[in-house]
Amino acid sequence: MKVNDVVTVKTDGGPRREGVILAVEQFNEGVMYLVKLEDYPTGIWFFNEVDSLDGTFVEPKAQD
Repeated sequence: MKVNDVVTVKTDGGPRREGVILAVEQFNEGVMYLVKLEDYPTGIWFFNEVDSLDGTFVEPKAQD
């Protein structure tokens, strides 16, 4: 995934939310995505762990 991709993010206790990637930072343990959401127009960081499906918070939005 890259900047300007439309994604969905997993948040506590609610449905997945749609947003747009503003920045991407690579780490050994995974990838940080700065995602613009309706409630957070300047973005909020989400971390996807490399080896854990439970640690995957950002996913590409499914094409209609």
